Amino acid sequence: MLCAVIPVQNEAARLNEALHNILALPIDFVLPVVNGSRDGSREIIRSFPQKDRIKQIHFPKPLGIDVPRAVGALHAHQMGAEVVLFVDGDMAGNIRPVLEKLLQSVQNGVDLSLVDCYPALDREVATPVVNELVALRKLLNQSLGLAGLGTASPSHGPHAVSRRLLDSVPFRELAVPPAALVGVARKGLKVGVAASIPHCELGSPDRGPHHARLIAETIIGDHLEAFCVLNNRTRSRIRDGVTFNGYHHTRRWDLLEAEIRSL
Repeated sequence: MLCAVIPVQNEAARLNEALHNILALPIDFVLPVVNGSRDGSREIIRSFPQKDRIKQIHFPKPLGIDVPRAVGALHAHQMGAEVVLFVDGDMAGNIRPVLEKLLQSVQNGVDLSLVDCYPALDREVATPVVNELVALRKLLNQSLGLAGLGTASPSHGPHAVSRRLLDSVPFRELAVPPAALVGVARKGLKVGVAASIPHCELGSPDRGPHHARLIAETIIGDHLEAFCVLNNRTRSRIRDGVTFNGYHHTRRWDLLEAEIRSL
């Protein structure tokens, strides 16, 4: 069984296109994790054609960054999914060929299949925080013996996982993607890059420099946590006296734990 998990929070403007892209694939079920939406996203999903393949998961309150992905993975696992594809609800670009490659990669034996979203990053144009983020991603991959991944990361872009991975890595860790990557490497699971696509072609909206900075700080903090896990140290998001939280404080661990206990 192939499932797609789509985190959705106020994505009505792009949700139709994202669903069309996904439902054009040989997917058995699509699991939109609608959380904290106030823009009619739930109604769009309810009225969508092929709704027999859509099983909506709803939370009235926002779950925070990456937690919806973990919740969707939990439900997909309970349904018996062998392959789970993750695509954000705002990714309305022409990404169907990329999604096809991700699914094929996992069906061919890869446990975590990634997309390189910085295939040609111009370091002279990128902001300092983006350069720092990309350098950390590359360093973590190298430290895990996965230098071949380059800067690809489960923190960025669509990706797909096997049931073997979901059986091996705690669902809570899926909400801190770089930490999950450490667990994947420790288990000896197979990781690969199935495709590349520039970030700008994913079709996600530009939410402004403030949002971009907070996202980057979130992912930097996640990588700092991942290095702590890798080196068997207490988790920390602090480096050189600076705490990189970004949106980390929005993660609803309580709701994720409750969902894990209930299934």
